[in-house]
Amino acid sequence: MEFKKLVFEVKKKVLIVEDQFVEANDLQLILKKADFEVCGIANSVLVAQEMIRKERPDFVLLDIFLKGKLTGIDLARELRNENIAFIYLSANSNEEILTEAKKTEPYGFIVKPFRRKDLLVTLEIAQYLHEHSRESRYRRKTDLLQQLEKIATEKISLTEKLLKAAKFIQQEIPFDYLAVGFDDVQRMVPAATSFLRIGFNEYQIIGLNELVTITGLGKNELLDILKRGYKKNIKTVFNDGAFEENSQHPSLEKLAREKFHMKSMLVFPLSKENRETVSFHFFSRRSDSYNSDHIALLQHLQDPLRSCLEGMEVQNADLKFTPVIKGKPALADDHPAGTTPGFEGVIGRSHLLLNVFDQISQVAPVDTSVLILGESGTGKERFADCIHNLSSRKGKALIKINCATLPATLIESELFGHEKGSFTGAIDKRIGKFELANGGTIFLDEIGEMPVDLQVKLLRVLQEKEIEPIGARSPIKADVRIVAATNKNLEKEVGEGRFRLDLYYRLNVFPVELPPLRERTEDIPLLVQHFIHVYNRKSGKKITGLSDKAMNSLMSYHWPGNIRELEHMIERSVLLAKSTIIEEVAIPGIQNKAIPAINLGFAVKTIHQNERDYIIEILKKCNGRVWGVGGAAEILNIPPSTLKSRMKKLGISKHSMDS
Repeated sequence: MEFKKLVFEVKKKVLIVEDQFVEANDLQLILKKADFEVCGIANSVLVAQEMIRKERPDFVLLDIFLKGKLTGIDLARELRNENIAFIYLSANSNEEILTEAKKTEPYGFIVKPFRRKDLLVTLEIAQYLHEHSRESRYRRKTDLLQQLEKIATEKISLTEKLLKAAKFIQQEIPFDYLAVGFDDVQRMVPAATSFLRIGFNEYQIIGLNELVTITGLGKNELLDILKRGYKKNIKTVFNDGAFEENSQHPSLEKLAREKFHMKSMLVFPLSKENRETVSFHFFSRRSDSYNSDHIALLQHLQDPLRSCLEGMEVQNADLKFTPVIKGKPALADDHPAGTTPGFEGVIGRSHLLLNVFDQISQVAPVDTSVLILGESGTGKERFADCIHNLSSRKGKALIKINCATLPATLIESELFGHEKGSFTGAIDKRIGKFELANGGTIFLDEIGEMPVDLQVKLLRVLQEKEIEPIGARSPIKADVRIVAATNKNLEKEVGEGRFRLDLYYRLNVFPVELPPLRERTEDIPLLVQHFIHVYNRKSGKKITGLSDKAMNSLMSYHWPGNIRELEHMIERSVLLAKSTIIEEVAIPGIQNKAIPAINLGFAVKTIHQNERDYIIEILKKCNGRVWGVGGAAEILNIPPSTLKSRMKKLGISKHSMDS
């Protein structure tokens, strides 16, 4: 790739916000040689604000630490609102600063000192991301508009129209519960209905009669409560405390909070042609789901939504209300219990898991890097499989590598390959994982364990789309999508100098955070049934389920090892079961330990104490062996180095196993 001159239809204007004169001057020289127009250099936020008003730059190179009270992060928030692309410049940063910088969604990050080539590549990527972001938003909005217009003309019932429209809107405005037409009880719409999300593409239709059943209220009492909701006919958003405050008194909002555990709400009243108003109430179990962009999108969609509402005639509330659809979820996909098409092998339907499905469905078709975050045992590798299988690269290779299990001396050769004779012991040419994955996807598990010097080379692969095998005379083009995963807090690792800031930002284009099992306990029964089926088949047994006591134990456990720990626990229970029902499950730190009644109220252990007990129990069964076949690391299904690290952190030694 040639960087002597980047060709654009029009010269791109760049504003440099940097209070170090020498560095700012160097940046200016590099940019001018690359045919950018530098519209100014600002040494503070106040000066930069004035220049932005006058010049309206295309890009801003932005140092975080500047003269004056305001920082680059303060300016970045304004740039985000103005839709001006910006790239951070910084020599170092702590975890707190990094967290704040990340919230502003920069288009890149350059760590000082940097190469000229790094700067120009980062700018090129930033330009692509910025333009792609705007085009993508416009394209999605246009597609959604067309889909709703098409639905409005279909010869289907009003409820089916609303549900189909809701499923498309879900892609842009996430909701766990959507109520349409419940806001004006004095002129209640018999067709008023709502949709409760119960699966990735499954919604339970809930009409007025169904609400009576769910709430346990009488019809008149329910109608009286619905009169008291938010009735100002104003488009608005209630997040966090605002939603809780607004839902204190009997209302639809309070019912949604108490019966369906909702935490935020978007209200969008829509005036029909006959001047009647029908409101859309979007509810989410997340506390910060909605913003003004969602309202702006709904305003753009008003006309097709009005068309979809044709036939929703307003009548008096004291008329009989007619049930919508009883029983089974409507328009649900047909698939085995607990599984979702496209996410085979991922078991569960909790709202946190559905949020992950939404994110992955959104990012999988796009060739951007994905960073999967989550505790050990949450299924990061399984979700990497889903990303690959839902992408256009599905037919190509998916290469997996665990950065924690490779010695630092071999990882570069493993990733990028080497030529024969390039170093002592290189008796043959080796094809690296990146070359093997060409055209496909590479999954870098435990990316936080990668040595810092190799992080630099990985960053250049991401930027320049080429690799350099050890000893090779020229680089090799590599069309590879990178999916990385870690159970580490990378922001903390960056702050402590163990992970490069620019690589973190390059990987963190689309982070997906997997919830720990303790936060999605409603999925435990489905997971248990799945693992019982798996180990029945392997062992030839016919276990049908768990006793209530055993299930209660699982539901109340904190799961430091997450799904992997649950799987091992069920495997052991299936093997030890003496009947078709598992009567008891060995919960680490609880079983076989008599707790004196006098201390019962104080016997609750911390997560770390239970994790320590569990690891010690496994080590005892392995006679203290950590490595190798039959070792504790193999049983726990984690890298030996990770286990050693956990043992050190939890204070586990040989003496611990003697107690």
